[in-house]
Amino acid sequence: MRSARRVFDTHTHLGRARHSGRVATVEGMLRAMDASGVDRSLLIPFPVVEDFRREHDEIGRAVKSYPDRFVGAACLDPFVAEGTYRDEVRRCRETYGFRALKFQPQYQGLNPLSERSGFLFETALENGLALVCHTGAGAPFALPSLFIHPARRYADLRIVLGHAGGGIYSLEAAVAATVCPNIYIELSTLMPHAILEILQHVGADRLMAGSDLPESLETEIGKIETLPVPEDDKRAILWDTAAKVFGE
Repeated sequence: MRSARRVFDTHTHLGRARHSGRVATVEGMLRAMDASGVDRSLLIPFPVVEDFRREHDEIGRAVKSYPDRFVGAACLDPFVAEGTYRDEVRRCRETYGFRALKFQPQYQGLNPLSERSGFLFETALENGLALVCHTGAGAPFALPSLFIHPARRYADLRIVLGHAGGGIYSLEAAVAATVCPNIYIELSTLMPHAILEILQHVGADRLMAGSDLPESLETEIGKIETLPVPEDDKRAILWDTAAKVFGE
């Protein structure tokens, strides 16, 4: 289904994945976007890669080549030296204008509630980046509720719960967003009935669409287009929320 509205896909991956063997290219991404009517995508490295700097540079080149189509996000192992982590995220922002940082606890087993994880949230905040956090698979560290405390501690940080808890924890994601106004929810993998349930508690101005993988793109956009909700809510989920969080 090709959307008649502006669409911001807030969950895509570019580069090479060690854990799955997937390879995603700029050309392939643009083809998928054009076929489904996606105007802009947030490009995120896969969570397990050979060389995070190489992956960031590839995304950075895509952002510079197609600034109206792509927004960049950094993602790297949080168990590298803390100075290395902070320096690399700053490099991505200063060199390429990245607007987000991704944390993937399914593959990066850092407890969001531990004092050890403070640098993660601080790095995003210091660089003016939104922090996109995978939730769902990878529990307990991927539980949406574990981001309530950091969201309160870092009240100026925009935290996006990727996959909205992966379906099984979608109501927990809704609770987290209800008690923390700086928490947003990305809806990829959720069934339409679960999205409608979240909308009973969280406004569309804090929900956003994402595909995760190109073969899911048309389904993910289509499920938002066909929701029995006001047109303004669809517009917010497909574009307005993401534009506010990641910038026009």
